[in-house]
Amino acid sequence: MTYRCMSTLKEISHEGFTPAARRRLSGGNRKFPFRLPYSRADIVNEQVRQAEHMSISGVQDKVSLKLAGGELVPTESGGEYILKPIPSAVIPSFRSDIPANEHLTMQVAEQVFGISAAVNALVYLKDGEPAYLTRRFDRQNGRKIPQEDFCQLGGRTEESHGRNYKYGCSYEETGRILKRFCPAYQVEVEKLFMRILFNYAFSNGDAHLKNFSLFMSDHGDHVLTPAYDLLCTSLHFPDESRTALDMFNTFESAFFKQNGYYGTDDFLKLAEIYGIRTGRAERFIAAYGKSADKVELMVESSFLSKAAKKEYLRRFRDRLMALS
Repeated sequence: MTYRCMSTLKEISHEGFTPAARRRLSGGNRKFPFRLPYSRADIVNEQVRQAEHMSISGVQDKVSLKLAGGELVPTESGGEYILKPIPSAVIPSFRSDIPANEHLTMQVAEQVFGISAAVNALVYLKDGEPAYLTRRFDRQNGRKIPQEDFCQLGGRTEESHGRNYKYGCSYEETGRILKRFCPAYQVEVEKLFMRILFNYAFSNGDAHLKNFSLFMSDHGDHVLTPAYDLLCTSLHFPDESRTALDMFNTFESAFFKQNGYYGTDDFLKLAEIYGIRTGRAERFIAAYGKSADKVELMVESSFLSKAAKKEYLRRFRDRLMALS
Protein backbone atom coordinates (compact mmCIF):
# COMPACT_ATOMS: atom_id res chain seq x y z
CA MET A 1 0.00 0.00 0.00
CA THR A 2 1.26 3.46 -0.87
CA TYR A 3 0.62 6.78 0.83
CA ARG A 4 1.31 10.42 0.03
CA CYS A 5 3.75 12.49 2.03
CA MET A 6 1.62 14.95 3.96
CA SER A 7 4.04 17.72 3.08
CA THR A 8 5.46 17.11 -0.41
CA LEU A 9 2.68 14.82 -1.78
CA LYS A 10 5.31 12.36 -2.99
CA GLU A 11 4.54 8.63 -2.82
CA ILE A 12 5.81 6.89 0.31
CA SER A 13 5.30 3.47 1.90
CA HIS A 14 3.91 4.73 5.20
CA GLU A 15 1.71 7.48 6.61
CA GLY A 16 3.45 10.72 7.48
CA PHE A 17 6.40 12.41 5.81
CA THR A 18 9.46 11.71 3.73
CA PRO A 19 12.69 12.02 5.76
CA ALA A 20 13.55 15.24 3.91
CA ALA A 21 10.13 16.76 4.59
CA ARG A 22 10.35 15.80 8.27
CA ARG A 23 13.75 17.52 8.54
CA ARG A 24 12.38 20.70 6.95
CA LEU A 25 9.35 20.72 9.20
CA SER A 26 11.26 20.01 12.42
CA GLY A 27 14.34 22.05 11.62
CA GLY A 28 16.57 19.01 11.99
CA ASN A 29 16.25 15.29 12.58
CA ARG A 30 13.62 15.54 15.29
CA LYS A 31 10.42 13.53 15.34
CA PHE A 32 7.47 15.29 13.82
CA PRO A 33 3.83 14.26 14.30
CA PHE A 34 1.20 14.08 11.56
CA ARG A 35 -1.66 13.42 14.00
CA LEU A 36 -2.36 15.89 16.79
CA PRO A 37 -4.21 15.21 20.06
CA TYR A 38 -6.55 18.20 19.62
CA SER A 39 -9.98 18.65 18.10
CA ARG A 40 -11.11 21.74 16.19
CA ALA A 41 -13.06 22.83 19.28
CA ASP A 42 -9.86 22.55 21.36
CA ILE A 43 -8.07 24.78 18.85
CA VAL A 44 -10.80 27.42 18.85
CA ASN A 45 -10.74 27.50 22.66
CA GLU A 46 -6.95 27.78 22.63
CA GLN A 47 -7.17 30.59 20.08
CA VAL A 48 -9.42 32.55 22.41
CA ARG A 49 -6.92 32.02 25.22
CA GLN A 50 -4.00 33.14 23.04
CA ALA A 51 -5.88 36.05 21.45
CA GLU A 52 -4.13 38.78 23.45
CA HIS A 53 -0.71 37.33 22.72
CA MET A 54 -0.77 36.34 19.04
CA SER A 55 0.55 38.80 16.49
CA ILE A 56 -0.82 36.93 13.46
CA SER A 57 -3.48 38.90 11.64
CA GLY A 58 -6.53 37.51 9.91
CA VAL A 59 -9.91 36.06 10.75
CA GLN A 60 -9.25 32.36 10.09
CA ASP A 61 -9.11 30.10 13.14
CA LYS A 62 -5.46 29.56 13.99
CA VAL A 63 -3.27 28.74 16.95
CA SER A 64 0.44 29.06 17.71
CA LEU A 65 2.40 25.85 18.42
CA LYS A 66 5.94 24.81 19.27
CA LEU A 67 7.71 21.46 18.93
CA ALA A 68 8.59 19.90 22.28
CA GLY A 69 9.61 16.28 22.80
CA GLY A 70 8.41 15.30 19.35
CA GLU A 71 4.95 16.77 19.98
CA LEU A 72 3.33 20.01 18.82
CA VAL A 73 1.99 21.89 21.82
CA PRO A 74 0.10 25.22 22.06
CA THR A 75 2.16 28.18 23.21
CA GLU A 76 1.52 31.83 23.95
CA SER A 77 5.08 32.92 23.15
CA GLY A 78 7.97 31.69 21.05
CA GLY A 79 5.68 29.89 18.63
CA GLU A 80 7.38 27.98 15.82
CA TYR A 81 4.28 26.91 13.86
CA ILE A 82 0.81 28.12 12.94
CA LEU A 83 -2.03 25.61 12.78
CA LYS A 84 -5.20 26.37 10.82
CA PRO A 85 -8.11 23.92 11.09
CA ILE A 86 -11.25 23.95 8.94
CA PRO A 87 -12.73 27.42 9.62
CA SER A 88 -15.65 27.78 12.00
CA ALA A 89 -17.07 30.58 9.86
CA VAL A 90 -19.73 29.96 7.23
CA ILE A 91 -18.02 29.47 3.84
CA PRO A 92 -20.03 29.38 0.58
CA SER A 93 -18.48 26.20 -0.82
CA PHE A 94 -15.96 23.41 -0.12
CA ARG A 95 -15.40 24.57 3.46
CA SER A 96 -13.84 21.25 4.55
CA ASP A 97 -11.29 21.46 1.72
CA ILE A 98 -9.71 24.75 2.85
CA PRO A 99 -6.69 23.18 4.67
CA ALA A 100 -5.96 20.85 1.72
CA ASN A 101 -6.38 23.77 -0.70
CA GLU A 102 -3.76 25.90 1.04
CA HIS A 103 -1.40 22.94 1.41
CA LEU A 104 -1.69 22.01 -2.28
CA THR A 105 -1.35 25.57 -3.57
CA MET A 106 1.74 26.25 -1.47
CA GLN A 107 3.33 23.01 -2.69
CA VAL A 108 2.54 23.80 -6.33
CA ALA A 109 4.07 27.27 -5.96
CA GLU A 110 7.37 25.87 -4.72
CA GLN A 111 7.66 22.56 -6.54
CA VAL A 112 6.31 23.54 -9.96
CA PHE A 113 7.05 27.25 -10.23
CA GLY A 114 10.11 27.64 -8.01
CA ILE A 115 8.53 30.20 -5.67
CA SER A 116 10.11 30.18 -2.22
CA ALA A 117 7.28 29.29 0.17
CA ALA A 118 6.89 28.77 3.90
CA VAL A 119 7.48 25.15 4.93
CA ASN A 120 4.07 23.51 5.33
CA ALA A 121 2.13 20.28 5.70
CA LEU A 122 -1.29 18.82 6.27
CA VAL A 123 -1.92 17.12 9.62
CA TYR A 124 -4.88 15.34 11.18
CA LEU A 125 -6.66 16.35 14.35
CA LYS A 126 -7.83 13.74 16.87
CA ASP A 127 -11.32 13.75 15.33
CA GLY A 128 -9.84 12.94 11.91
CA GLU A 129 -10.30 16.42 10.45
CA PRO A 130 -7.44 17.88 8.40
CA ALA A 131 -5.64 21.06 9.41
CA TYR A 132 -3.03 23.16 7.63
CA LEU A 133 0.31 23.59 9.41
CA THR A 134 3.05 26.02 8.47
CA ARG A 135 6.44 26.62 10.03
CA ARG A 136 7.09 30.26 10.91
CA PHE A 137 9.93 31.82 8.91
CA ASP A 138 10.19 34.86 11.19
CA ARG A 139 11.80 32.77 13.93
CA GLN A 140 15.40 31.58 13.84
CA ASN A 141 17.19 29.88 16.71
CA GLY A 142 14.63 31.33 19.11
CA ARG A 143 15.16 34.84 17.75
CA LYS A 144 12.43 36.88 16.08
CA ILE A 145 13.44 38.20 12.67
CA PRO A 146 12.15 41.73 11.96
CA GLN A 147 9.41 41.60 9.33
CA GLU A 148 7.04 44.19 7.87
CA ASP A 149 4.20 43.64 5.45
CA PHE A 150 3.39 46.02 2.60
CA CYS A 151 0.63 47.73 4.58
CA GLN A 152 3.17 48.66 7.25
CA LEU A 153 5.77 49.67 4.67
CA GLY A 154 3.21 51.77 2.81
CA GLY A 155 1.93 53.42 5.99
CA ARG A 156 -1.56 52.01 5.49
CA THR A 157 -3.72 51.36 8.55
CA GLU A 158 -7.45 51.12 9.18
CA GLU A 159 -7.25 54.45 10.97
CA SER A 160 -5.50 56.21 8.07
CA HIS A 161 -7.11 54.46 5.07
CA GLY A 162 -10.37 53.00 6.35
CA ARG A 163 -11.65 49.44 6.65
CA ASN A 164 -10.52 48.61 3.11
CA TYR A 165 -6.91 49.60 3.80
CA LYS A 166 -5.48 46.21 2.73
CA TYR A 167 -7.17 46.40 -0.67
CA GLY A 168 -7.24 50.08 -1.62
CA CYS A 169 -4.02 49.92 -3.60
CA SER A 170 -2.66 48.38 -6.82
CA TYR A 171 -0.04 45.84 -7.78
CA GLU A 172 1.65 48.65 -9.66
CA GLU A 173 2.06 50.41 -6.32
CA THR A 174 3.49 47.29 -4.63
CA GLY A 175 6.45 47.58 -6.99
CA ARG A 176 7.06 51.13 -5.80
CA ILE A 177 6.91 50.04 -2.17
CA LEU A 178 9.44 47.30 -2.91
CA LYS A 179 11.75 49.71 -4.72
CA ARG A 180 11.66 52.14 -1.81
CA PHE A 181 12.67 49.60 0.84
CA CYS A 182 14.60 46.87 -0.98
CA PRO A 183 18.21 47.56 -2.13
CA ALA A 184 18.16 44.31 -4.15
CA TYR A 185 15.12 45.54 -6.07
CA GLN A 186 16.10 44.13 -9.49
CA VAL A 187 16.28 40.61 -8.03
CA GLU A 188 13.31 40.84 -5.69
CA VAL A 189 10.93 42.52 -8.13
CA GLU A 190 10.98 39.45 -10.38
CA LYS A 191 9.96 37.37 -7.35
CA LEU A 192 7.14 39.83 -6.63
CA PHE A 193 5.98 39.66 -10.25
CA MET A 194 6.02 35.85 -10.20
CA ARG A 195 3.90 35.77 -7.03
CA ILE A 196 1.32 38.16 -8.44
CA LEU A 197 1.19 36.08 -11.62
CA PHE A 198 0.85 32.88 -9.58
CA ASN A 199 -1.98 34.32 -7.50
CA TYR A 200 -3.81 35.20 -10.70
CA ALA A 201 -3.23 31.81 -12.31
CA PHE A 202 -4.52 30.02 -9.22
CA SER A 203 -7.51 32.28 -8.53
CA ASN A 204 -6.28 33.74 -5.26
CA GLY A 205 -8.60 36.71 -4.91
CA ASP A 206 -7.27 37.61 -1.47
CA ALA A 207 -3.63 38.44 -2.27
CA HIS A 208 -3.82 41.82 -0.52
CA LEU A 209 -1.03 44.05 0.80
CA LYS A 210 -0.61 42.17 4.08
CA ASN A 211 0.19 38.99 2.15
CA PHE A 212 3.47 40.45 0.87
CA SER A 213 6.25 41.14 3.36
CA LEU A 214 9.94 41.97 3.66
CA PHE A 215 12.34 40.69 6.29
CA MET A 216 16.05 40.92 6.94
CA SER A 217 18.24 38.32 5.27
CA ASP A 218 21.32 36.74 6.86
CA HIS A 219 23.35 39.39 4.99
CA GLY A 220 21.42 42.27 6.51
CA ASP A 221 19.43 43.10 3.35
CA HIS A 222 15.67 43.54 3.21
CA VAL A 223 14.18 40.91 0.88
CA LEU A 224 10.81 39.29 0.28
CA THR A 225 9.84 36.69 2.84
CA PRO A 226 8.86 33.23 1.63
CA ALA A 227 5.37 33.23 0.15
CA TYR A 228 2.47 32.49 2.49
CA ASP A 229 -1.36 32.38 2.44
CA LEU A 230 -1.45 31.01 -1.11
CA LEU A 231 -4.68 29.24 -1.99
CA CYS A 232 -7.38 29.12 -4.66
CA THR A 233 -9.88 31.33 -2.82
CA SER A 234 -12.46 31.28 -5.64
CA LEU A 235 -12.99 27.58 -4.88
CA HIS A 236 -14.66 28.73 -1.67
CA PHE A 237 -15.94 32.17 -2.73
CA PRO A 238 -17.07 31.74 -6.36
CA ASP A 239 -18.36 35.31 -6.68
CA GLU A 240 -15.25 37.10 -5.47
CA SER A 241 -13.17 39.51 -7.56
CA ARG A 242 -10.54 37.89 -9.81
CA THR A 243 -7.77 39.83 -8.02
CA ALA A 244 -7.54 41.35 -4.55
CA LEU A 245 -5.99 44.56 -5.90
CA ASP A 246 -6.35 46.39 -9.18
CA MET A 247 -3.39 45.75 -11.44
CA PHE A 248 -2.73 49.44 -12.20
CA ASN A 249 -3.43 52.87 -10.79
CA THR A 250 -5.05 54.26 -13.95
CA PHE A 251 -3.89 52.23 -16.99
CA GLU A 252 -6.36 49.96 -18.80
CA SER A 253 -5.21 47.69 -21.61
CA ALA A 254 -7.26 47.11 -24.76
CA PHE A 255 -7.63 43.48 -23.63
CA PHE A 256 -9.07 44.51 -20.28
CA LYS A 257 -11.45 47.02 -21.86
CA GLN A 258 -12.74 44.34 -24.21
CA ASN A 259 -12.96 41.42 -21.76
CA GLY A 260 -13.27 42.92 -18.28
CA TYR A 261 -10.44 40.83 -16.85
CA TYR A 262 -6.64 40.74 -17.04
CA GLY A 263 -4.59 38.83 -19.58
CA THR A 264 -1.03 38.52 -20.87
CA ASP A 265 -0.94 42.12 -22.13
CA ASP A 266 -1.65 43.36 -18.61
CA PHE A 267 1.13 41.31 -17.06
CA LEU A 268 3.58 42.45 -19.72
CA LYS A 269 2.65 46.05 -18.92
CA LEU A 270 3.12 45.41 -15.21
CA ALA A 271 6.55 43.89 -15.95
CA GLU A 272 7.45 47.00 -17.96
CA ILE A 273 6.46 49.24 -15.04
CA TYR A 274 8.53 47.07 -12.70
CA GLY A 275 11.55 47.28 -15.01
CA ILE A 276 11.52 43.59 -15.95
CA ARG A 277 12.66 42.74 -19.48
CA THR A 278 9.82 41.70 -21.79
CA GLY A 279 11.50 38.44 -22.77
CA ARG A 280 11.83 37.35 -19.13
CA ALA A 281 8.22 38.27 -18.36
CA GLU A 282 7.06 36.29 -21.39
CA ARG A 283 8.95 33.24 -20.15
CA PHE A 284 7.41 33.55 -16.69
CA ILE A 285 3.92 33.67 -18.23
CA ALA A 286 4.57 30.85 -20.73
CA ALA A 287 5.68 28.59 -17.86
CA TYR A 288 2.06 28.19 -16.76
CA GLY A 289 0.93 26.59 -20.00
CA LYS A 290 4.05 24.44 -20.15
CA SER A 291 3.57 23.25 -16.57
CA ALA A 292 -0.14 22.42 -16.81
CA ASP A 293 0.49 18.65 -16.79
CA LYS A 294 2.60 18.91 -13.62
CA VAL A 295 -0.09 20.97 -11.93
CA GLU A 296 -2.76 18.43 -12.84
CA LEU A 297 -0.67 15.58 -11.42
CA MET A 298 -0.17 17.42 -8.13
CA VAL A 299 -3.86 18.26 -7.86
CA GLU A 300 -4.75 14.59 -8.40
CA SER A 301 -2.19 13.61 -5.74
CA SER A 302 -3.52 16.14 -3.23
CA PHE A 303 -5.82 15.67 -0.25
CA LEU A 304 -8.64 17.67 -1.82
CA SER A 305 -11.99 15.92 -2.20
CA LYS A 306 -12.78 14.57 -5.66
CA ALA A 307 -15.28 17.35 -6.39
CA ALA A 308 -12.86 20.03 -5.15
CA LYS A 309 -10.07 18.67 -7.39
CA LYS A 310 -12.35 19.02 -10.40
CA GLU A 311 -13.28 22.60 -9.53
CA TYR A 312 -9.70 23.56 -8.68
CA LEU A 313 -8.49 22.38 -12.09
CA ARG A 314 -11.41 24.03 -13.88
CA ARG A 315 -10.44 27.37 -12.40
CA PHE A 316 -6.77 26.87 -13.25
CA ARG A 317 -7.63 26.07 -16.88
CA ASP A 318 -9.86 29.14 -17.05
CA ARG A 319 -6.98 31.36 -15.96
CA LEU A 320 -4.67 29.64 -18.47
CA MET A 321 -7.10 30.70 -21.18
CA ALA A 322 -6.89 34.30 -19.95
CA LEU A 323 -3.09 34.09 -20.07
CA SER A 324 -2.86 32.28 -23.41
